[in-house]
Amino acid sequence: MSVIRVLLADDQSLVRAGFRSLLAHGDDIEVVGEAAHGGTAIELARVLRPDVVLMDMRMPELDGLAATRRIVSDPDLKDVRVVMLTTYADDDYVYLALRAGASGFLVKDIEPDDLLRAVRVVAGGESLLAPAVTRAVIEGFVSRRPEPARSSVTLGALTEREREVVRLVGRGLSNDEIADRLLLSPLTVKTHVSRAMGKLGARDRAQVVMLAYESGLVIPGSAGS
Repeated sequence: MSVIRVLLADDQSLVRAGFRSLLAHGDDIEVVGEAAHGGTAIELARVLRPDVVLMDMRMPELDGLAATRRIVSDPDLKDVRVVMLTTYADDDYVYLALRAGASGFLVKDIEPDDLLRAVRVVAGGESLLAPAVTRAVIEGFVSRRPEPARSSVTLGALTEREREVVRLVGRGLSNDEIADRLLLSPLTVKTHVSRAMGKLGARDRAQVVMLAYESGLVIPGSAGS
């Protein structure tokens, strides 16, 4: 059984100690390093190459959002996944975490079993947020801020079929639902999603939803059609 390597990044040593203690209950999880601020988290990520970084959103010197953006934009760290930690389960924080490139979002009072499950899910290449939840968060954020930042990613590299699949992922549909809509097999849809993710540089399905909105492929308010 492969071991999931975790890096803890939080400016409070007691918080790091608490997470280290909780993660120790997972036989398949190992904490390989700790960082007290974002700059150190980036340095350790480059040296240790963890599978998952548990990143506090608010830290001195360099906050978790900025550190996450640097990690996910580094080609040498393409396999490192970041889960953002915060005290409050606020939709704005979720949106900002996703836009920075995080694969998930957790509140610090998470139950031990849920923490272990979350680390395993992200290490396996999945997002902690279902596409429908991601869509709802984006819609809620945009409704309060009518001018969201646009992604620099373009859709020109996608085929017409891939664009259609990405649009439906952006609307929160599952692979099976997309297959029914487009009269394709679920395996074919999965292949289209995988190829589109590679072309877009998306690390997981939640990132595809984010890019679908920020590229203009999905318009806020149209997701239910």
